Amino acid sequence: MRIWQKPISLELLNTLNAGSAAHHMGLEFTELGDDFIQARLHVEKKTMQPFGRLHGGVSVLMAETLGSCGAYYACEPHCHTLGMEINANHIKGVSSGYVHGTARAFHRGRTTHVWGIELHNDAQELICISRITMAIVANRV
Repeated sequence: MRIWQKPISLELLNTLNAGSAAHHMGLEFTELGDDFIQARLHVEKKTMQPFGRLHGGVSVLMAETLGSCGAYYACEPHCHTLGMEINANHIKGVSSGYVHGTARAFHRGRTTHVWGIELHNDAQELICISRITMAIVANRV
């Protein structure tokens, strides 16, 4: 079942991402399904912590970008979204290649959404699991 309530495409997601913090870290939206959004991010010096592994904050930035975009495009056209809470469990370190993220809704209510985001390495091993809660707010006229 298609959940998107607003016009959405990979081109639109990548265009709107231009100039953002996620864009500066190298995040690129790669796939859009009826009920999920995917992106990838290259693990390189600018995305690493000093010990040569992907920075946990970059994982959270990726998760928040995916979950926030998912919630925004899945809420009613007269609404926007605001982040309320995000958490992340870092499972495995990554020192090279790409991180691939997928966001799917756990709950899409009238006033809140809860999205789950999984990040995997190139070998499809789980490296981080995150959950974001978004407030759904009516646009002001």
